[in-house]
Amino acid sequence: MIAALDLKVGDWVVVRSAGEILATLDESACLDELPFMPQMLQYCGKKLRVAKLAHKMCDTVHGTGARQMNDAVFLGDLRCDGHAFGGCEMTCTIVWKNAWLRRASANEVVAPTAPDERLDKLVNAATRRASPNGSANEQYFSCQATKLPVATKPLPWWRTNQYVFDYQSGNVGLSTLLSRMAFMGYSVLVSSGLGFGSALRWTYDAFQAMRGGEPFPVHAGRHPTGGVKPAVELGLQPGDLVRVKSIEQILETVDKRLMNRGMSFHSEMVPYCGKTFRVKGHVRKIINEKTGQLVTLKNSCIVLEGAGCHGRFTNPINCPRALPPYWREIWLERVDPATTTDREHQGGRLPKCEIAASPQ
Repeated sequence: MIAALDLKVGDWVVVRSAGEILATLDESACLDELPFMPQMLQYCGKKLRVAKLAHKMCDTVHGTGARQMNDAVFLGDLRCDGHAFGGCEMTCTIVWKNAWLRRASANEVVAPTAPDERLDKLVNAATRRASPNGSANEQYFSCQATKLPVATKPLPWWRTNQYVFDYQSGNVGLSTLLSRMAFMGYSVLVSSGLGFGSALRWTYDAFQAMRGGEPFPVHAGRHPTGGVKPAVELGLQPGDLVRVKSIEQILETVDKRLMNRGMSFHSEMVPYCGKTFRVKGHVRKIINEKTGQLVTLKNSCIVLEGAGCHGRFTNPINCPRALPPYWREIWLERVDPATTTDREHQGGRLPKCEIAASPQ
């Protein structure tokens, strides 16, 4: 029996040996339905720091909202490199069950642990799914992202203990928590259908303009539903500087559901409007989280350095998954580096939040 770790943000842990982890897994390489994936093997015996507690997450598979997970954390900024999954480029944050870890002190020196051929064989075999139509040309996979619905359970927004734990765990500070909860209550009033939603949005925007803040993040797109969505090709490459267009410009490119060719403009992206970032890269292949099929995207999909999801407007709020938002090139404009000041360039580290189902 492994003792409860009671981990908090900033704690040091050591990933247990391959043999110890193997003892926790079922025949599908899962613990509580969550798989231990091949790219996690390299961290056995290594000391890492807890970045966030993974006690709740947004559902990017079925869009059901908040999901609860027990006894799990995120370590550092460890992300799936996709090598075991056909080259998937989603770069999801890796979830670690507490049973795969042990506590460590900050000054503890750790030694590498020996690999275990049985664990290696088990976790690699568990990555594959059979094609439902028997096709040998289609690749289907099983990973933490595809297993999220069965590894979690619904978490209603009114479960107040989740917000207490957000703070107690160190996932968010008290002022951040209170401001996000206030916004959640305000947005409920805006969308209540009582007839004063427009007035509340105007009031919010006016207040934010006085203090130099961002506008209300929830809007309806203005492009006709079913119409051909506008697109541009900027020929962007990693390292290029771009500025995110204004919310008004972007709303002209998306329909009422905020969709442009299968990809959504999410509320988490609104705070980045008008700011400058470097292009991190293109996303061309991802796993369809509903089916497990590896698909190639037909249209441009950009990731920006430093423009990550922070759980400000997600469901649930304070979601710690830190999934990188995806950007259409029509939402961006090139910037001449010679005319860009350090103050304008946001840059930084990229923590995906919610992406639309099956972007194309």
